[in-house]
Amino acid sequence: MKPIQLPLGVRLRDDATFANFYPGANAAALGYVERLCSPEAGWSDELIFLWGKVGAGRSHLLQAACLRIEERGQQAIYLPLAEVAGYGPELFDNLEQCDLVCLDDLDAIVGDSAWEEGLFHLFNRLRDSGRRLLLAASEPPRELPVALPDLQSRLTLALVFQLKELSDEDKLRALQLRASRRGLNLPDDVGRFILTRGSRSMSALFELLDRLDHASLQAQRKLTIPFLKETLDW
Repeated sequence: MKPIQLPLGVRLRDDATFANFYPGANAAALGYVERLCSPEAGWSDELIFLWGKVGAGRSHLLQAACLRIEERGQQAIYLPLAEVAGYGPELFDNLEQCDLVCLDDLDAIVGDSAWEEGLFHLFNRLRDSGRRLLLAASEPPRELPVALPDLQSRLTLALVFQLKELSDEDKLRALQLRASRRGLNLPDDVGRFILTRGSRSMSALFELLDRLDHASLQAQRKLTIPFLKETLDW
């Protein structure tokens, strides 16, 4: 078999773990994805399709699934299709060697006959080899403009979860969870101040927390509202 050629620049984020994922209203999706990553799971388990807006956590869950598989010494691959579409559908060649294949941004390739045919054949190879497949897009499968009927029928077999955006209270708890795993104490008042002044996107909020973590370490100061105002020029 040919070795799998991975696109340069596609790396899993170290912080994209199940433990770092604050589920909010998405607890069921988290549970099913974790179950898909269990040693007993295989193609006979549900095909899972996650959809939701950017920042809802679908990329996080796909990468967390890959990390879980790799922790057990098995092979997984995460492909953000919107970023790697230029490589062509040959990217799907030999992926049935992986124990888990995670395809993100599926909406970036549907409507293209070559990509759709490549994905359809990948479905079949993964099924025949007993491997697992996890999909994600910004729209549910029935609303994707899939042209190939056989591929559309495959997608309709998936167990579909809409990932819902976290409420402000959930965002606060998610920030506090991430902070605690860094050894930081993020008081409620400081977290709420960040939410009133910062971005609404969780990825941007986590990047802001990274910045505050580094600044706090350098200055040897706790996270307080005066420290935030000084550090972020708010």
